[in-house]
Amino acid sequence: MILPVYLYGQPVLRKEAEEVPEDYAGLKELIGNMFETMYHADGVGLAAPQVGLSLRLLVIDADVMGKNFPECEGFKRIMINLDIVESSEETIALEEGCLSLPGVHEKVERASKIRIKYKDADWVEHEEEIEGFAARVVQHECEHLDGHVFIDNISAIRRQLNKSKLNNIIKGTARCSYRAKAVGK
Repeated sequence: MILPVYLYGQPVLRKEAEEVPEDYAGLKELIGNMFETMYHADGVGLAAPQVGLSLRLLVIDADVMGKNFPECEGFKRIMINLDIVESSEETIALEEGCLSLPGVHEKVERASKIRIKYKDADWVEHEEEIEGFAARVVQHECEHLDGHVFIDNISAIRRQLNKSKLNNIIKGTARCSYRAKAVGK
């Protein structure tokens, strides 16, 4: 089932997400719905707060980026209770967008390599080192779990330049090609 993507201004996007308990009812169905929603919206990652649930859960399928970023080839993950345990000092700035901020794209500086811990859908614990664009996707989605969005990482001047776009998202007048839930809608 395709879920609505919660847009900028929705309070759930600014709330620190809670850990997912092992007995969370309907978890596998939720994961399937999140993948379906992400694919329908042409995204490469989706965090539970983006579908209105304050849970430390995200799905990623960055394989479509594999042509330009080989580290993304086959990079498909379900990450439950994710934590970034280490980030490299080396950073790289690349343009990002977000399903919760339609029409907004900005360069964001992120660690080029991270080490993460998470559980998969079968509650098996994983520890991975990820680099390049795959690391960027994970960091971007993980920010949603911490109550942040990517524009929090840009300069005040760049945020000011995007103010009318952000206001349109909040007012519900921003256009997007997928099912969305704006503030007051």
